[in-house]
Amino acid sequence: MSRDSGSTVTSPLVVLAAATLALVCSGPAAAHDIPADVTVQAFLKPEGERLHLLVRVPLAAMRDVDYPTRGPGHPDLERAEAALRHAAGQWIADSVVLYEDDALLPPPRIVAVRVSLPSDRSFASFEEARAHLEGASLPQGTELFWNQGLLDAWLEYPIRSAESRFSMDPRLGRLGLQVLVVLRFLPPGGAVRAFELPGDPGLVRLDPRWHQAALRFTIAGFFHILQGTDHLLFLLCLVIPFRRLRALVLVVTSFTVAHSITLIASACGLGPDALWFPPLIETLIALSIVYMALENIVAPQLRRRWLITFAFGLVHGFGFSFALSQTLQFAGAHLLTSLLAFNLGVELGQLAVLGLLVPLLDLLFKASKAERMGTIVLSAVVAHTGWHWLLERFLRLRQFRFEWPVLGAAFFASALRWLMLAVIAGGLAWLVFGVVLRSARRRVERGALPGADE
Repeated sequence: MSRDSGSTVTSPLVVLAAATLALVCSGPAAAHDIPADVTVQAFLKPEGERLHLLVRVPLAAMRDVDYPTRGPGHPDLERAEAALRHAAGQWIADSVVLYEDDALLPPPRIVAVRVSLPSDRSFASFEEARAHLEGASLPQGTELFWNQGLLDAWLEYPIRSAESRFSMDPRLGRLGLQVLVVLRFLPPGGAVRAFELPGDPGLVRLDPRWHQAALRFTIAGFFHILQGTDHLLFLLCLVIPFRRLRALVLVVTSFTVAHSITLIASACGLGPDALWFPPLIETLIALSIVYMALENIVAPQLRRRWLITFAFGLVHGFGFSFALSQTLQFAGAHLLTSLLAFNLGVELGQLAVLGLLVPLLDLLFKASKAERMGTIVLSAVVAHTGWHWLLERFLRLRQFRFEWPVLGAAFFASALRWLMLAVIAGGLAWLVFGVVLRSARRRVERGALPGADE
């Protein structure tokens, strides 16, 4: 009797628990999963008093939209217009913020929306994408699942003039875990400017003025040197035997001039584009740290330190160019100005680091009785770190296959560019340091530089 009554009590609980578990683990919840990688294609073109934004977004990235279906997951394209416009408004129009001459543009008008197959190639150009959105929709019987399709939307903003300067803040990061916006801006004149933006890059000036580009790249250069641990360790190796800002002027200037040469040359396409080149440069940067630290331990040659720094500065310049490659898209028509501004930012960052390191090291060595021993110990720690980096980066470099270039017109053209770069580097070194070095040597002879007797 008690056994029967117990079973009648527990059975509903078991059924309820099973039903709850089935609901939690059921398939519909997967429809709300956030996609891992989402690529958004977009065109932005001002024409007359209208600014046209054509956007292609995967339908799977626009969640919580009730798309009409005609079967298990198949779209009902004849009744999808309202749902597609709602998705375009909620996920695109409400997220993309546009400015004309720093004035916020009003909300856009949704001109057209379309569902496209994953194999559709109409977004290869602005004209093709516009013709596609002006054309007919997919036939009703198209075999397509909602989570496999693409949403194409045409948004139109009122503007004062197509000659204005436009800025964009694409806040599309919520579309996926990693979002990449491939934007092509078509200003009057026909020149296409391509951008690859993360989902939330902040304000992007599509046609910046020279001072706007200069400010952006100066800030980028300043923070890049502060975040580059290998560059900071190289600077530390330079500071250890000097510990005076006045004595470091020649050395730091040689480093700045050298990395400016290779940075500008790489931005102009003079550097190699082989896959092994970036890991080679990273390996050489680690080698420069090890060498400078060991030289500090053995016998720092202060009189020729500027020359060694110049040689390693050429290597570090290529390292700066790798970090700058994705940022040059924000230079607009001011490539040279942006490169010089980036170098200025790097120089300011170096001065900030030196302004902190020199007093700290000076205080440290004053408190120590064995100054030479402190130099050796500190340099040994840096050399140990650089040696581990050197081994790791060399192992990574060995994974790439080096192929000897084929002797031909392309090889000799590349060799000529490198020869020109070497001549420019040598000429600038002679021009900048021919006079400066003589003055520095005179100060050394008069005992103006600390450590001149080393």
